[in-house]
Amino acid sequence: MHPVRRERSPERSNRFGSTSRLLVVFVLLTFIAVACAPAPTPTAVPPPPPTSAPAATAAPVATTAPAATKAPEPTKAPAATAVPATTAPTTAPTTAAAAPKKGGTITMVIWQEPEHLNLALVSQTVLGDITDFFAEGLLNTNEKGEWFPVLATQVPTKENGGVSADGKTITYKLRQNVKFHDGSPFTCEDVVFSWKAATTPNNGSIAASNFKDVDSVTCPDPATVVIKFKQFYAAWIRLFNGNYQTYIYPKNAGKPEDLKTWAYNRKPVGTGPFMVTEFVTGDHITLVRNENYWQPGKPYLDRVIVRIVPSSEVAKQLMKSGEADIMWNNTEADLPEVEKMTNVKLFSALQPGGERLILNTVKPGDPSDNKTPHSILGDLKVRQAIAYGIDKKTIIDKLLFGKALPGSSEMNADPFNCTGITAYAFDQAKAKQLLEEAGWKPGPDGIRVKDGQRLRLKYQTTTGNKLREDSQVLILENMKAIGIEFFIENQPSSLILGSWAANSPRKKGNFDILMYTTNAAIDPHSQMFDYFTSKSIPSPDNQGGINYSRWNDPETDKLVDQAGSIPEWPQRKDLYCKAAARIVDGASHIYLYQRYKLHSFNVRVQDWIATPWLGPAWNAANLWVK
Repeated sequence: MHPVRRERSPERSNRFGSTSRLLVVFVLLTFIAVACAPAPTPTAVPPPPPTSAPAATAAPVATTAPAATKAPEPTKAPAATAVPATTAPTTAPTTAAAAPKKGGTITMVIWQEPEHLNLALVSQTVLGDITDFFAEGLLNTNEKGEWFPVLATQVPTKENGGVSADGKTITYKLRQNVKFHDGSPFTCEDVVFSWKAATTPNNGSIAASNFKDVDSVTCPDPATVVIKFKQFYAAWIRLFNGNYQTYIYPKNAGKPEDLKTWAYNRKPVGTGPFMVTEFVTGDHITLVRNENYWQPGKPYLDRVIVRIVPSSEVAKQLMKSGEADIMWNNTEADLPEVEKMTNVKLFSALQPGGERLILNTVKPGDPSDNKTPHSILGDLKVRQAIAYGIDKKTIIDKLLFGKALPGSSEMNADPFNCTGITAYAFDQAKAKQLLEEAGWKPGPDGIRVKDGQRLRLKYQTTTGNKLREDSQVLILENMKAIGIEFFIENQPSSLILGSWAANSPRKKGNFDILMYTTNAAIDPHSQMFDYFTSKSIPSPDNQGGINYSRWNDPETDKLVDQAGSIPEWPQRKDLYCKAAARIVDGASHIYLYQRYKLHSFNVRVQDWIATPWLGPAWNAANLWVK
């Protein structure tokens, strides 16, 4: 459900709905020598609605499903998303010969620490992946990109009366007899409260812009939610689920205006299969079974320990020794070691978006000034020179073992694969030419100078990630070759990717260049709106904004707004692609490589299913151990 998201929207990635009419086809091939679980059958989907729960009446169904595999050789981006259908998803068979058994503890090891546990305040991928254990939305998506009901009883459609003829009124029927971890009942009022918490001005919420077209959220009765939009909003289906930083809060969580100081932020209360009982900074988070979970007989596990370690290297050692059961967010650099672990199986799925450089186009230092251009990066030719100066192929070949695709644009996977966009080639001569045209002349040591200013830029990413640190070394060499000096000042994820209140550099604009991964969801609207429109530029009055490059282009604004206002997918895609092309040309984001989503599990953990959209806890209620 984390980007984004959204490093998942993003860092989360983000995380996902679709208004497309295309089919999901994910191309997954196999590495050698890695044990893996059998794939689900093409028509099966994971079980979130149990057989005894109210059936969904309008969930999408795809004809093919990606397999949970050993890490694949990249061939092409995943194909397009599922078409809506009238049949409900079915319960998937277990991937082991034996039936699921209750009991046991698993440990998930993470090498980025969440700032807190409230997804509405910060877009760390790791936070979204932990949130999946304890919080839920009205809907969720499975590994095929199909929506299924969670706290709602069905996916709204025009056929079942959930979507009005003009598309501006959405009606959800809610599950009854669902309780929050504190025993309070889940009702429509909690959905209304969650909307208010997400949209109250200046409370730190990063989700407010997603609800800008919502006119009202009302409760005809405790089990019915009616959402009215001011105008048609194409990505409506993503509201009120974790993909939009809006899981459902209990209405007693606190005052919406006090979101940043809620006790919830350290001790969250949700409806999910596990409950947070302890959060020890720098060490661990403990979750225990929710005995009153709405799916009968689930979850199977007694306890989940999220262990916080300083680096991915430490995480790998814990996986190898058997002290950890899940390693969060593997990178391609981990593959040689993980493949040799006989007690570990590796899952992968090609994801959209990818690792990129985010260039600050405005002057650092004053978060209220988003107009004064950056003295170096405010010049388009300098940004483009950096893009031409990076040897992506060497990064992929040396550090990712060839198991990634070169970065191209924001829209690089079906249903939004914009094939007409030309990525920057590695061309040092072109890079030098652009810098010359911009007035930057080589100094005595080869680093360029203009008007007494040295072409020197701070280059930052998250600590504890060997792949990123190694790629920084290569990119520093690339930049030196064209006369640009990058210097490194990496910081922990909780700081560099943190909130406005925590003085995150990307929030306050106190940076030159950041590097991390973010990606669009199945419906790309929020990614395009949040990361690239002027309305989403962070400021004291818009603390939830995530347009960190401060890219301010009226034509991009127009294209993205128009795309979000029409229902027909081919027209929407064309508009998003035009916006994505402008973003590539503007080089406020420089795309390095398109990654696989990789997770490694101890072989004793059963029934996890690989997905490009969500993290290791997306079907946590179904996990069990031998």
